[in-house]
Amino acid sequence: MSVVARQGFKYSVIGYLGFLLGTFSAIFVFPHDMEFYGKLRYVLPTAQMLLPVVVFGLSFSNVKFFNQTHQDGKHQNFLSLSLLGILLNFIIFLIGYFAVNLLFPKLQEAEIWQMKRLILPLILVLAFSAVFNKYLSNFKRIVVPNIFENLLPKIANLGAFCLFFFIGFPEKAAYLFFIGIFILGLFGYIYYTNRLEKLKPDFSTEYIKKDNLWKEVLNYSFYGFLGNIGNFIAVRIASVMIGEFLGFEPNGVYNTLYSIISLITVPAMGLYSISAPIINKHLAKNDYEELDRLHKKSSLILFFLGLVLLSCVLVGFPYLTHFIKNGELLRQSEPVIWVLGFAMLFDLATGFNGHIISLSKYYRFNIVVMLFLAVTTVLLNIYFLKNTNLELFGVAIATSISLTLFNIAKITFNYIKFGVFPLTIEMIYALIIGTLGITVAIILPDFKSSFVNLIYKPSIILILFFIGNYFLKIFPLEDYVNRKFLGSIFKF
Repeated sequence: MSVVARQGFKYSVIGYLGFLLGTFSAIFVFPHDMEFYGKLRYVLPTAQMLLPVVVFGLSFSNVKFFNQTHQDGKHQNFLSLSLLGILLNFIIFLIGYFAVNLLFPKLQEAEIWQMKRLILPLILVLAFSAVFNKYLSNFKRIVVPNIFENLLPKIANLGAFCLFFFIGFPEKAAYLFFIGIFILGLFGYIYYTNRLEKLKPDFSTEYIKKDNLWKEVLNYSFYGFLGNIGNFIAVRIASVMIGEFLGFEPNGVYNTLYSIISLITVPAMGLYSISAPIINKHLAKNDYEELDRLHKKSSLILFFLGLVLLSCVLVGFPYLTHFIKNGELLRQSEPVIWVLGFAMLFDLATGFNGHIISLSKYYRFNIVVMLFLAVTTVLLNIYFLKNTNLELFGVAIATSISLTLFNIAKITFNYIKFGVFPLTIEMIYALIIGTLGITVAIILPDFKSSFVNLIYKPSIILILFFIGNYFLKIFPLEDYVNRKFLGSIFKF
């Protein structure tokens, strides 16, 4: 088995474990205390949203310039200077953070100031970790970084919550555990990097000054910073704004609902990582016809599987809440999963639109639309939270509108520049089956047992999808449900 194959398989396993742990916790553990969970879900997204300001694209620069610096034997020098740059950026950020809050005292009433003892150190730890994470990818080592990046946050949330709610530790102790897990992850990054190649700190600036390399690094880092901050704002801003405008309990409810509906994105977890080198090859050869074929096929697969899962979630959700602590709070906000669900489904239907752009010479456009997504999301959230009484439903509408516009912009750009288009007529057929399935499942009578309903209603969905797909041949099920394919999973 090659290193890439081993790492790819293990990466997928870790990814699914992290997702399952997060989903299980969100459904069966965190609802016991939505307010405390809301606080945890405020701290981390806020730190992640501010993180790009401190990192400033230096993590991506450690990938972009690795081959060049490695050939010159200066890759560790570049890593050392990147870490030093992170520290200097953090000091500047701190000065600006405290200056703004002192100049505008009313800002000190905001949760972002009240929770600064958690948010600020977390930013620094995450910033150092981000650099090591990207640096390790140069060695084709993605499994251990994936544990630190995706699994440890789930453990931090779950562990802190259990210490506080089930064991009775004070909030401060739970928060210390929470921060401690991320610090442990940073030391893990350092230890693992040192195992691969003994770390030799080198803060000399001679190499980076040569041929004005620093200007090239600064330019690339700046674009990486813009794209990264746009991405983090777009993805994390909802939790931050809900925490500020509505409180921690609604934030906990929203994030629980978001975790449930995120189930439909599971099929996409491995595809995007695998697709990057294939897309890159087609772009290099200007083989846009083959790229379009691959784009359509992968988009249809993601859409079909996502639609099946979404349909099951939508009809099963009301019964699932009967097994969740404070499930009535989730049922009150059920429209959120409908709105977010179909927005995520359309996102799946667009396939790897963003990857095509970012891997092409037009990568700057991806940054533009990402910033557009961030700004649109913020403005729409402000509008719905301040001018309507829709609360969480308004946040879901805001997120869905901005995400949909974001995807339409990328679809249009890719069609104009490369002649590729992800949407197909088969998606319409699948949508008809899904609509029919959801309608039938809702109309059919309920049993007295919520557990029976939770099993039987999604089963109706699956049966109708199987029958519909059998006649319409939308998804090539026979290519995946056979002995040869299942056996190949364990061959490397």
